[in-house]
Amino acid sequence: MKKLILLSMISMAWQLNAQTFKYPQTKKDNTKDNYFGQEIKDPYRWLEDDNSAQTKAWVKEQNRFTENFLSKIPFRNQVKSELESMWNYEKYSTPIKEGRYYLYYKNNGLQNQSVLYIQEGLHGEATEFLNPNTLNENGTAALNTVSFSKNQKYCAYSVSNAGSDWQDIYVMDVASKQLISDAIHYSKFSGISWKGDDGFYYSGYDKPHNESEKYSAKTEFQKIFYHKIGTPQENDLLIYEDKKNPLLYKSVSLSEDERWLIMSISGGTDGTNLYYKDLKSNQKTFLPIGDEDFKTNQDFISVIDNKLLIYTNQNASNYQLVLFDPTTQKQSTFIKQNNAKLDGASRVGNKIFCTYLVNASSKVEIYDINAKHIETLELPGIGTVSGFYGESKDQETFYTYSSFNAPTTIYKYDISSGKSELFKQTQLNTQLAPTVVEQIWFESTDGSSVPMFVYHRADIDIHNGKPLPVFLYGYGGFNIPITPSFSIPISYFVQNGGVYVSVTLRGGSEFGETWHQQGMKNFKQNVFDDFISAAEYLIKEKITSPEKLAIHGRSNGGLLVGACMTQRPDLFKVALPGVGVLDMLRYHKFTVGWGWAVEYGSSDDETAFNYLLKYSPLHNVHLGTSYPATMITTGDHDDRVVPAHSFKFAATLQEAQKGTNPILIRIDVQAGHGAGKPTTKQINEWADIMSFVMSELKMKN
Repeated sequence: MKKLILLSMISMAWQLNAQTFKYPQTKKDNTKDNYFGQEIKDPYRWLEDDNSAQTKAWVKEQNRFTENFLSKIPFRNQVKSELESMWNYEKYSTPIKEGRYYLYYKNNGLQNQSVLYIQEGLHGEATEFLNPNTLNENGTAALNTVSFSKNQKYCAYSVSNAGSDWQDIYVMDVASKQLISDAIHYSKFSGISWKGDDGFYYSGYDKPHNESEKYSAKTEFQKIFYHKIGTPQENDLLIYEDKKNPLLYKSVSLSEDERWLIMSISGGTDGTNLYYKDLKSNQKTFLPIGDEDFKTNQDFISVIDNKLLIYTNQNASNYQLVLFDPTTQKQSTFIKQNNAKLDGASRVGNKIFCTYLVNASSKVEIYDINAKHIETLELPGIGTVSGFYGESKDQETFYTYSSFNAPTTIYKYDISSGKSELFKQTQLNTQLAPTVVEQIWFESTDGSSVPMFVYHRADIDIHNGKPLPVFLYGYGGFNIPITPSFSIPISYFVQNGGVYVSVTLRGGSEFGETWHQQGMKNFKQNVFDDFISAAEYLIKEKITSPEKLAIHGRSNGGLLVGACMTQRPDLFKVALPGVGVLDMLRYHKFTVGWGWAVEYGSSDDETAFNYLLKYSPLHNVHLGTSYPATMITTGDHDDRVVPAHSFKFAATLQEAQKGTNPILIRIDVQAGHGAGKPTTKQINEWADIMSFVMSELKMKN
């Protein structure tokens, strides 16, 4: 009987795939633009207005269509139930020390947002400090930055709603846990840096001219302010603004000794100028640290002997640490670059913790404050390490380790002894079958050697010549490394007999700045070639086949999926572009999209226009082509990558599609780009994604 039911379910899933679809009607108009003498049609431009009644009606109809399709997948509810069960385990963050207090986030399992707890001493009784689940009923309010004043009298914290990048800052009296009257609005991409207990620095914007357009309009003229406790926001002191250059990000941080105010300015997502101001002298203006050409990435780490410790890739493609002397305005190498990419550094006590990437996996080297190497931290295996937070007076720090098949484990490191000990081990509520993680290298189109991680059940032989269902993931951009990490949805796919593959694409930072530059601007096609070559390798080795291959990526990874499915629609059965940048000719006209021009180039420039047009997913959909079964995902409050990208791409694909593969768009309501998304929404989204993938790949569930 059980086999009969299973066969029936597979038959029903096949029938879903065998039909053609009557999609909701999407009107077209005659909108067009002229780029350097070339006319480009944009018939769905009206979908960019996400506040219009027409667009809202379109969203409603598309969601209804998608829900109707997904509701016919016979095992959809089962997938959701099983995902929810796997998700239901306690999750902890790395503890952070603030004076006599220790703070950490905890999620009981299915809470929409993790709760911040506080305790006195490492073994004190923990009490609830900030619970974002109480801020609204649907769990869409999320904590961002949490910052304590110098003597822990106050705590300032920022809150975002519905996944938006906009945030409000509130201040709490720590002893009483009561909010005081201070509140900051219209802040975005901001830290909170206290000066004593008196006030804090933050980054903010003027109030938008039109409140209804704040989720899509271009964000300009960020400023730096100082807020004094007990005063209204309109009295905040303007610390820095640039009236001539509206498209700059600005942020500040204060050194531990409160002497040095460090300002970071960037012209986008790549390239940062650093400046400093000595608050204990008569220095009135910020002075530069290093070059001011936005061609290097720099970050302030700590102060050593009145010199500023800086993390930089200036004259060091793999990054290094240098000391900047404000008295002489000169730099000296502190810890020089080596063959591995330095991914980050921090100082705790009298030690410097340097996290390197070796073949896209973490390696931690520890130095003293004279840059003498002390030890290499022993790690459990191929994985990702994070943490090492603290101050120069601290005698302990914490770090985490995770991998595809290893949930987060927290360790405590003793500064004096140099010993690590287990602090918190994650306990899953579901018994998982043993799994294997291996790294395979393949040759890309131009001959470059590119690695990918392959994660599968230990009892499955991926080399037996029988193609398996594969979930192929990539990102490849913005100097962001993609390293092994634990994920419930991915583990669910693997436990059900699938193979998860994460490709280490060019454009990321896994192998330093050269690797990044090989996948940006006019070299962006290298990223798509790497991903396509990975798929071709998996097919050639009979690990999978086109009929068993699903591809997934989010944000810049959504662009990756969109480009690859339009360039090689024959290669994939399923395509899942999530919150993707899909209109490469107009992305820079919305919210913070202008900041990505340093990575992509802009259609305002003729050279860039020509190479962007060649791969822009929206502009490379061809009528009468059979595209993979596609589910596009986006959020109606995404003000990072506005949903218009996904709206226009979906409408274009639905019109062009030939054959029986469905083209769906799932538009999450009261949701943004992804950060702060409630657990309920995450489970619902992944249940739909996995149900869709398993149905289209004809997996036994």
